Amino acid sequence: MEDFEEGKAKFLEVISGIDPNVEVVIPTTPSNSLFLISLTKGSNRKFITVPEDDILDIPTEEDILTKVTSMLKKEIAAL
Repeated sequence: MEDFEEGKAKFLEVISGIDPNVEVVIPTTPSNSLFLISLTKGSNRKFITVPEDDILDIPTEEDILTKVTSMLKKEIAAL
């Protein structure tokens, strides 16, 4: 559970660095090893799926951090 909290904190830090106005809702448990995450900015909402392993590994794996950051930049730009 500690790994999840560290990953979640890093995930939120990445989003805040891209656009601090984006509201994020991350469920407490994954479904089929995927988190369905809600991104909201103003009246626009988008749902993205992120593998559980990516959330767990984001604080320690540079390649995962790069992949997730790239995906988030694209998704947030579409909001």
